[in-house]
Amino acid sequence: MSDTPSFRPTIALAITGASGAQYGLRLLEQLIAAQCRVYLMVSKPAQVVFGLELDLDIPGRAADMQRWFAERYGVTEGQLQVFSSEQWTAPIASGSNAADAMVVCPCTAATAAAVSQGLSRSLIERAADVALKERRQLIMVLRETPLSTIHLENLLRLSQAGATIMPAAPGFYNKPTTVDELVDFMVARVLDHLSIDHQLTPRWGC
Repeated sequence: MSDTPSFRPTIALAITGASGAQYGLRLLEQLIAAQCRVYLMVSKPAQVVFGLELDLDIPGRAADMQRWFAERYGVTEGQLQVFSSEQWTAPIASGSNAADAMVVCPCTAATAAAVSQGLSRSLIERAADVALKERRQLIMVLRETPLSTIHLENLLRLSQAGATIMPAAPGFYNKPTTVDELVDFMVARVLDHLSIDHQLTPRWGC
């Protein structure tokens, strides 16, 4: 019997340069805690946002970034792989090895536009394209306001193609008192759609 740990499901997580870096980091933390295998992609603009919003200086090279996240979240060996934006040999660049689901969190309007048009100029865009063509779950946590007609048309195309559009719009019925509680609300909704158990927020009516 193999001693290699089995991680399920496999989630591709892309963190782009939209405001709301906390959403992506908290989601990554929860996916790791839930024993998912995570294929992580962090765009260069997202690295800038980490510094601006969270005062985090994340390494730029994929290998260094992987070690940084592994130490931060106590990752099990083989559980986390970080890929650069042009790493076309990554598993998620091909439909023959697509992840079970993909989440773009937070998602820029530019990323949504590129994916809606079928562009694959980066690994993030290609992985999202693969998720759509293979009929895998694709969740896009858009962080943009207000939305122009162009934005809305791009989101409609994505929804019609099978993506779940989940704007970063936390609810207030749980009477949150901290930013962390607002972040957890959105991350909980993503986890719900991925069918991953969590205890982040109380459920409505409970």
